[in-house]
Amino acid sequence: MHYLILSLFFLLMTGFAPPTMAQSESYDLVIYGGTSAGVAAAIQASRMNKSVVLIEPSHRLGGLTTGGLGQTDIGNKQAIGGIAREFYQNIRKHYENPVNWKWQSRQEYQDGGQTRTAEGEDAMWTFEPSAALQVYQQMIDAEEIDIVYNERLDRSARGVSKSGQKIKTITMESGKTFSGKMFMDATYEGDLMATAGVSYTVGRESNAEYGETVNGVQANHWSITLKGTLSKNAANHNFVPGVDPYVEEGNPSSGLLPYIIEGGPGIDGTGDKKVQAYGFRMCLTDHPDNRIPFEKPAGYDEINYELLFRNYEAGETRVPWINSAMPNRKTDTNNNHGFSTDFTGQNHDYPEASYEERERIVAAHRNYQKGLMWSLAYHPRIPEKIRNVVSLWGTCKDEFEREDGWQNQLYIREARRMVSDYVMTQHHCEGLEVAEDVVGLAAYGMDSHNIQRYVDHNGYVQNEGNVQASVQGPYPISYKSIIPKESEVENLLVPVCLSATHIGFGSIRMEPVFMVLGQSATIAAVLAMEANSSLQEVSYEKLKKELLTYNQRLE
Repeated sequence: MHYLILSLFFLLMTGFAPPTMAQSESYDLVIYGGTSAGVAAAIQASRMNKSVVLIEPSHRLGGLTTGGLGQTDIGNKQAIGGIAREFYQNIRKHYENPVNWKWQSRQEYQDGGQTRTAEGEDAMWTFEPSAALQVYQQMIDAEEIDIVYNERLDRSARGVSKSGQKIKTITMESGKTFSGKMFMDATYEGDLMATAGVSYTVGRESNAEYGETVNGVQANHWSITLKGTLSKNAANHNFVPGVDPYVEEGNPSSGLLPYIIEGGPGIDGTGDKKVQAYGFRMCLTDHPDNRIPFEKPAGYDEINYELLFRNYEAGETRVPWINSAMPNRKTDTNNNHGFSTDFTGQNHDYPEASYEERERIVAAHRNYQKGLMWSLAYHPRIPEKIRNVVSLWGTCKDEFEREDGWQNQLYIREARRMVSDYVMTQHHCEGLEVAEDVVGLAAYGMDSHNIQRYVDHNGYVQNEGNVQASVQGPYPISYKSIIPKESEVENLLVPVCLSATHIGFGSIRMEPVFMVLGQSATIAAVLAMEANSSLQEVSYEKLKKELLTYNQRLE
């Protein structure tokens, strides 16, 4: 009544209705970020009869899983259980239906790349983005989950309200507020975690900080085996020898070509605040009825691709992509070789950037990649045999909402990483240190894409930051690595931007692992709610029992 009187007075005096008072919606679990981790977490909450809201800042759920990464990076399929395995089993069921084969028959499809589906498997590991979205939606429709789209967290001090070490509410830019008993940051960026005052880091630690060997600057090591020796692919993802870095070849006074840093890369093994390259995992097709040919983007400037042209002129002979086959004559196309789909060095500001700055960075990545694909397909300085291959392909008419066939989800390979009481490092990947409070397994190699481009002592351009190092089989991920320090927040879970070093995260950061950790995080949250305790006080023996009940694989 009091608000109604004030509203009438405001209307009479100004002629306008007053701002709506923010109404807080209350849930057992509030999840910010509709990535694969967020979706799995929400499904688990519903199955444990808890009220849950899944808040997605964009208009599409699933993150990279529905955004182009159809070639599942696993390392070992046996490490994947629970809702994650259920998802891949449902992908198989999806493709067992003949209706879902439009552009080719089931018999014509042969998956390629590093993860292939063996005959007789109960799951399928390669898929179209649209198929992943459809499967996720079917799984969600079977549950009680409130989904909110296009709501971004207010990252100012108003965005998170705490009482002591407990989050009470989070507020969106629109003013919409959500209260909950437990909260989860399932974003790739860690925005809720950071706004809540949780300790985190960005970039590469020095090797000395945690006693690692493949962290920090890696100017002289590109592909490393478990024992630290160089593999046969030591020059992987780098330029062929002799590519000149200057605007006028041989003339340093003419300045450096775009995207090359001034000065050297730094001393090997030292830390910095730079993150590995981003790029779009393209879903391409060569079917003429579904293909959108590559187009020259507005503002195309040839100088941005001069290093690409010079790399071919210096002796490169390969198409710079990994073009893995997906169903329906589509692909998951990833970065490969020295100058490719990664926009190397142009994302370093992204983790801490404002929303508007991030949008500009994403647009710049898309524009760069559009120009790259047009150049590879049609530019006369690209060898004819390369043009003949690339020009057969284009983006898909039937996958994403954009008219040009490009997706909105950029591959955020790493951004912020929490620093909690337990940090996952290279030692865990190699089996030298083993977490006892396991909530999931990782199995992929320690993997970092390039981070910067520089001029070496010979006066030629080089990429720096690529590391591909093997792991000692599936290894445990600690529960303590997905929750903050109790002194900071006691009711927040962070299954994506978890507590790990740059190189440790490089192994963990795979979509099925994020699903596993999202599900495990929810189970821990429910136990904490039922015990009326903090997340840090959850009994691991009880948690382990529940994890196994829900088919998580812990060893």
